[in-house]
Amino acid sequence: MARTLTGNAFWHTLGWQPSAEQERLLGALQEQLRHWNSKHNLTRLVEGDDFWIAQVFDSLWPLTPLLGTDAAQAPLRLIDVGTGGGFPGLALAIAFPQAELTLVDSVGRKVEAVGAMAAALGLAERVHLRCERIERTGRLQACRGQFDWALARAVARAPVVAEYLVPLLAPQGRALLYRGQWSAADQGELDAALGPLRATTEQCLSRELPGGRGLRHALVVKPLAPCPPSYPRAVGLPAKQPLGAALKPAGGEAGCA
Repeated sequence: MARTLTGNAFWHTLGWQPSAEQERLLGALQEQLRHWNSKHNLTRLVEGDDFWIAQVFDSLWPLTPLLGTDAAQAPLRLIDVGTGGGFPGLALAIAFPQAELTLVDSVGRKVEAVGAMAAALGLAERVHLRCERIERTGRLQACRGQFDWALARAVARAPVVAEYLVPLLAPQGRALLYRGQWSAADQGELDAALGPLRATTEQCLSRELPGGRGLRHALVVKPLAPCPPSYPRAVGLPAKQPLGAALKPAGGEAGCA
């Protein structure tokens, strides 16, 4: 399947122009994904727009305001929770050439494949893999409270993801929750979960993906105080008993930028 937008038109639509080396690495990432997907069935989003829009564009668009600033060259620490086939983590490792990335997934074959892809792309020194449940990661001294950005894409309901991400944040860090549709009820559930975590929604971003790929939202969450040590709860509890689940907010559309 061909790519709908090519070359400069694609990057102009995204709002970021990669260097020639970054563009080469993204192309090489697609080749690596093809190779490992044939072995481990990591994702169906490998060819044409499936890769360039649903993977690369969708991974990068919420952070394009940073990509055009000095922050893109800063030694940021990012963690990708539930990395799956390596997104958004590997795309961000290419886009932020000085950043250190930690990619977490509980499925061994995915971690093996993503680690091999990172090595083949020359990213192994900056991309670190963890094969474990995120509830455990959030309680480790090496990870808790350490990251400038904690991100999760297509992992779980927003209140569950918030409990995974917020404990990982440094005091000035931000969590980024990638979402599809987003309503006032969804925002209410997230706000209810963020209260006990001592965090709040800073921004709600929205954007139509090109190629008719639909409306996407991104929630930026900031900590208000250190996350209480009781979070994240034991493995499985955040998903079984989401924070704030007893609250039933009214429906309707949520306002996003």
